[in-house]
Amino acid sequence: MKKKLVLFAIVFLSICIGYLLGSEKEVLMTNQQDSLSIKRLERLLHYIDDDYVEEIDTDSLVGEVIEDIVNRLDPHSVYIPASQRQSIAENMQGKFYGIGVSFFMFKDSVTIIRVLEGGPSEAAGLLAGDRILIANNDTLFQKNYSSEKIMQALKGRPGTSVDLTMYRKSEDKIFQLEMKRGKVPLPSVDSYYMMDKDLGYLKINRFSQTTYEEFDLALNELISQGMEKMILDLRDNPGGYLQPAIQVSNALLKKDQTIVITKSNMGEEEKSMAEGNGKFQEGDLIVLVNEQSASASEIVAGAIQDNDRGWIIGRRTFGKGLVQQQMPLGGGDAIRLTIAKYFTPTGRSIQKPYNGDREAYYQDLSNRYHKGEMANAKKIPVTDSLAYKTPEGRTVYGGGGITPDFYISNNNTLKEQWSSFILNSNLMNNFVFKELDNNRIKFNGFGIDNLLKGRFEDILPWYDLFVKYCEDNEIEITITEQEVLKSVKTYLGLQLFGENTFNLIKNQDDLSLDTAIKTLDSLSKID
Repeated sequence: MKKKLVLFAIVFLSICIGYLLGSEKEVLMTNQQDSLSIKRLERLLHYIDDDYVEEIDTDSLVGEVIEDIVNRLDPHSVYIPASQRQSIAENMQGKFYGIGVSFFMFKDSVTIIRVLEGGPSEAAGLLAGDRILIANNDTLFQKNYSSEKIMQALKGRPGTSVDLTMYRKSEDKIFQLEMKRGKVPLPSVDSYYMMDKDLGYLKINRFSQTTYEEFDLALNELISQGMEKMILDLRDNPGGYLQPAIQVSNALLKKDQTIVITKSNMGEEEKSMAEGNGKFQEGDLIVLVNEQSASASEIVAGAIQDNDRGWIIGRRTFGKGLVQQQMPLGGGDAIRLTIAKYFTPTGRSIQKPYNGDREAYYQDLSNRYHKGEMANAKKIPVTDSLAYKTPEGRTVYGGGGITPDFYISNNNTLKEQWSSFILNSNLMNNFVFKELDNNRIKFNGFGIDNLLKGRFEDILPWYDLFVKYCEDNEIEITITEQEVLKSVKTYLGLQLFGENTFNLIKNQDDLSLDTAIKTLDSLSKID
């Protein structure tokens, strides 16, 4: 086994040498030079394997060597060990195979927060609040298992059985259930709904294999409901696959408009063009972004901005203009390697600078706070030599993210930011679940309209309960009752009715959305 791992490391290291050396001249090394480098690495690894005085974990060593090499390339090339590969793959495939529940450890039990739509648990009649005590003779309660350990017990190949012992608190009963594992969707379109008679809202949380299919279904539904104007929310969307970003952009652009330009390490250039078959080529369009919008999100925002198709609202995006491809290494490991750069339709690169220091690269977002950019758009660094013109004459800049057409400042103090974190964290999610779990009978027949009209406030003294909850957890808060009630309402929406209701409530009084609506209103008056 050791020998196989050593040979695997040698092959991998030989592949990486060209990337480490960098320049075009060095990449064109002779076969003889390649061979000499490989032999040096091979000799080193054999010495360690055969003669080193201590017994070592060769598998761990190989992983560390690979990770160190990849970390020297660029901030977006990453090593993916076998232990992480499945969860990453599932997230990007837009599905996994299991029983289909969202859960956490509540006290000493695996407790279902929400039954996921379209999964086996929904078909089997499981309910929020149910406890999973045993799965296939594996006792899960009073074990303090990690989430990964619990998921190993619940997930598996499609069609395989899992025998569950459940406890339903609302009926105070234990029951047995044999369930077939099946496909559980992991939606990338979080929510979509009509904001008024002709304005639609659609949020994408990442670009997975299923994103365009989900987007197309949502778009059709919104158009059928009369949508003539759209707000596309890409805030906090870290990106994902290139192809669905191109497909989403194609749905919004006219024939032969450029979507994105990619250039390989060999200088080969490829342009992706709109095909002219998009379903929303004409209506007014706003794209919401922020500092966590990256990669594929920036491709869509750049295509919309550079073609004068719509307006970008929010804060400067992350600034990732590199394309990765995942490549298997053997033994379940993989590498996600940067293989190309991409450019927006006007030809600008939005990749932010990188000097080899990964930590400094990822501290850029916090530096934006310290330098005042989050509160004042005039503090955004601008390089005149990286200015480009759109077809209608708008000036746009490359060099580090996409700067919105309308900037939404974040003027929050540190105190306000902490309050916002508390209200949008698992702390609030857990608190709401605790109260629901203790009072679920009071919410029988409680519909979405009751929640939207604020009738949840009559059921429990939410603010006093939350203050006591924070005191019990030794968390200091300075949050108004109104803020607490808004956050409670949001998480009640999530746990009782799902992501769509969660986002609908969360978006109320949202400054970016308010600006988007006012911008669309002004466009209508101009028309």
